[in-house]
Amino acid sequence: MTDPTPEYRPDHEKVARQRFFAIGIIRLAGVFVLMFGFLILMQRFSWVQGEKAKWMGVIVSTVGIVQTIIIPRLLIRAFRSPRSPDSTPPQ
Repeated sequence: MTDPTPEYRPDHEKVARQRFFAIGIIRLAGVFVLMFGFLILMQRFSWVQGEKAKWMGVIVSTVGIVQTIIIPRLLIRAFRSPRSPDSTPPQ
């Protein structure tokens, strides 16, 4: 008898496309957070003014920079294909 469930094989091109899209979305969101932080820093909102606006703007901008630069690099490292045990470098 044959097995009713076919063997699962992921489409590597589709997975790579999804990962690339996810990294791009994370970067774009980081840029928006960074711009929002700059707007707070420039006191463009009435709900936060003065010294609080400066500190809040610096914090939100820092989060945006981290999300734009560091998080995508961590995702790229996490998405990288594992090395096969046969491909060990010569010593």
